Amino acid sequence: MPESLSLDVLALAAHPDDVELCAGGTMCLLARQGYRTGIVDFTRGDLGTRGTPEQRMEEAAAASRILGLAARENLGMPDGHITGAPDQRLAVIRALRKYRPHILLINPPECRHPDHAAASELAASAAFYSGLRKIVTQDEDENPQEPWRPHHVVHYMQSVPFTPTFIVDVSDVWDQRMAAMRAYRTQFHDPGAEQDANLPATFIANPEFTRWIEAQARWYGYKIGATYGEPFLYRHGPFGVDDMVALLKKEKPFR
Repeated sequence: MPESLSLDVLALAAHPDDVELCAGGTMCLLARQGYRTGIVDFTRGDLGTRGTPEQRMEEAAAASRILGLAARENLGMPDGHITGAPDQRLAVIRALRKYRPHILLINPPECRHPDHAAASELAASAAFYSGLRKIVTQDEDENPQEPWRPHHVVHYMQSVPFTPTFIVDVSDVWDQRMAAMRAYRTQFHDPGAEQDANLPATFIANPEFTRWIEAQARWYGYKIGATYGEPFLYRHGPFGVDDMVALLKKEKPFR
């Protein structure tokens, strides 16, 4: 396993833009802090109402540069058909063994979009099976891959709220995070676009959606004494602590 491919944090997503919408600030912050980060998208968003798969790939590349990612790839699964079939699970296992992340971020277990919950289940099962030696996989050069299981699996929040295990202060990277989200120009309301009047409205392609994103971030930020925050749910928590002082060393910035 080349050391250059290993990542500190890998985010998995049903579609390009899932991570930017829900954990973009965290990814920006991690990169700024010197950690190696990456995203693996399961589909190209082929069924999306707006934009083409080719445009989504271009937008994902632009967003990746803004996020400061060390790696990004797309598994090319059929949009709307994330089933967790053996071939799909093996594709995710190969990606996990390729990047060997310490922390894995995945879609939430419940969401209005069926693909998101399906991607969450697929990601979680692949994360477990990736650690089994009797599941044999090969990399792109047909070299055998070593088993790997992420040490921590964490859900990011999408349209259905949950009680978060922790909230990340993303105040310092908020503008960068929003720039990464807006890189998906075909997906969001853009009153300045010449063709905008002919584009159909969607759940995210309306001016209120961006305001909702900001309002939610302000809500979770305020709960931790920050301006903007992104909530996460630790899978199969609680997690063990052997040094409480080190964990809580930073003082809580009460207002």
